[in-house]
Amino acid sequence: MSYRASPLAAMAAAFVFGPFGGAAVWADTYALVIGVSDYFHLDADLRGPANDTGLVTQMLVDRGVAPAQIRLLASDGSRHADGVAIYAAPTRAAIMAELDRLAQTAQAGDTVFFYYSGHGSQAPDQNGDEAGGYDEILLPADATGWKGAIGAVENAIVDDELSTRFQTILDRGAQMVAVLDACHSATGFRALGEQSAAARYVDPVALGIPQADLPNDAGPTAPPLRGEYAFLYSSQSNQRSFEYPLGDAADPGNWYGDFTQSLMSVLSSQAHLNWQQALQAATDGMARNGPAAQSPDGEGTLMQAGVFGTASPATRFATQGDQLSAGLLHGLAEGAQVAVYDSLTAETPVATATLTALAANGATLHTDQPLPETGYAAVTRPGLPQPIRMATPIRADAMDGKDYAALQALLASLAQADALEGVRLNAADFDMQPYLVDGTLALAGRDGVLDPQGPGSSPRLDLRGAEYPALALSDFLERAARTIRLRQALALAESGSSGGFSLFSTGIGQSLSRVPGNPLSDGACADPETDAQDVSDPVSVNQCDQLWLTLKNSDLTAQDVTVLYVDRDYRITAIWPEPGLSNRVAFGETQEIGMLIQNPPGPDGTPRAGVEELIVISTPARDGEPRTELTALADPVQTRDLSGTGGALQSYLGAALAPEETSRTLSLSGGGDMPKLDVKRYSVILKERE
Repeated sequence: MSYRASPLAAMAAAFVFGPFGGAAVWADTYALVIGVSDYFHLDADLRGPANDTGLVTQMLVDRGVAPAQIRLLASDGSRHADGVAIYAAPTRAAIMAELDRLAQTAQAGDTVFFYYSGHGSQAPDQNGDEAGGYDEILLPADATGWKGAIGAVENAIVDDELSTRFQTILDRGAQMVAVLDACHSATGFRALGEQSAAARYVDPVALGIPQADLPNDAGPTAPPLRGEYAFLYSSQSNQRSFEYPLGDAADPGNWYGDFTQSLMSVLSSQAHLNWQQALQAATDGMARNGPAAQSPDGEGTLMQAGVFGTASPATRFATQGDQLSAGLLHGLAEGAQVAVYDSLTAETPVATATLTALAANGATLHTDQPLPETGYAAVTRPGLPQPIRMATPIRADAMDGKDYAALQALLASLAQADALEGVRLNAADFDMQPYLVDGTLALAGRDGVLDPQGPGSSPRLDLRGAEYPALALSDFLERAARTIRLRQALALAESGSSGGFSLFSTGIGQSLSRVPGNPLSDGACADPETDAQDVSDPVSVNQCDQLWLTLKNSDLTAQDVTVLYVDRDYRITAIWPEPGLSNRVAFGETQEIGMLIQNPPGPDGTPRAGVEELIVISTPARDGEPRTELTALADPVQTRDLSGTGGALQSYLGAALAPEETSRTLSLSGGGDMPKLDVKRYSVILKERE
């Protein structure tokens, strides 16, 4: 079947209200928040929606929406902001009745906000308006299965029904914001690690829809909505959307929709931004542990309009005794150091402490100093990334006679000896899911999705013919773990050095362009025959393409910049600066940095698909101190040398990449405070073929 991105195809968390800086004071905002965790008839319960509703309702209240105008339809036990109560169970009848009520209540100038967290699926197109030949459907709590007599999934909500009601609201002159953190399309993933991630998708087969009733022919595309609206999508229409645990996966209270959690963290800390900026920031946040299996998207006439209300960035978090009212949801990590104050405005701390026992929304303050009964804490040093956890390998081959006994024995010996630096094998809650497939060891991310960009796109290790297989295996796994630790360390340093989430760059403007390659039959690259073309993130490339990154410093402060490239096999290369050259970009200065894409053909003679990453790290120059130059983060490197150059940032990153050589409560002796750090990541998609 074919896929398309319609306004209702894969919507994910979004809001739109009023002009830049907030809604007009005379306009009302009405919100319908839906979270479906418990299904009455389907064996498809989720853990995240019950927690997502707490994030969303709190965001609405914090940004000025009256609790009385927030209607929450959610499963029993779902979280919610103070002043907001669960109105009813999220059944089809309740959802449709609330939409009809909003269509009668909303007036010109008002904003109607719709949020849904739960399962999605597809069903045969009932009116021929879908380009993919099927309708996207939401599954309320009372959804059942396919009913041939009515030609539909009983109690499902079809996207056409939502479109009709949304258009009625828009026709009244109100603005419409739709938010959906759910899946809407099958993907053909070969395996999914349910312990560490759960997809918000129910396969049509599980709903009893006959395969013969799922058409492959494309019909006409549904007409777009008319009016002022913005939709942000948690994933593309051919992707799944995931929920993940923050902390102990066995605790249902730790699970959140990935996009909802990321977007809410942006909206909680940024007072003035538009929806396009919020979407980009949320996408960047999801990619901090590496390329995500889902790619958020957005559309609508209000994408450049300002987010409603205002936010108060939380640079200090409330404390009660030795308990901190913030945790993993706020970008904190085990071992982070904080200063504790006895009031929100106090300038001198009364104690310093280290964070331990982190949960999604809390942490313990460890210190030998007396703590105030109630107070506030501000992060002074970020924590270090924890050891990377790899799950027990899953065999993804058909029973085709491939023998993995030797590879499994090597993995077992490494796990028994605990011989890998910063890696924990056979973990129940994992950061990476290994697969035994095609005679190789392949690594998927925390979503457990194998080959999300096509066959062979997940990193693979083939030990057949290896002279020293044990060494090759340990090197591959340590490279993978080191790459993840680098991504996590940069994210923690970025948030820890700025006192919270940072949306806007420190001053380095960036643009990316691509020069189409000119590969020769022998695999070499001839001079290009066409000019550079501006591209956006993510960028798709072929063998012999050139990528050019242009940096321009518009900040009055000079910036020290390092550019790294992470290939699909977890090798990290320093792109810029070149050895011996300065990486300092002065005010008004422009630098152009080029790189050649090498994607040699695989065993079948075609280039391998995959996702690589370009990372740009910038930090303000400090008067009288050495340049912050981080090329030592690349391979090969003796990581202990990184901290020897001096400076808190170098010391921190050096410790993060050598976890067995440092205490989890790192004392930064490199000197000075952690400088402000800005990190921009670009996904580079290697095409399988032209």
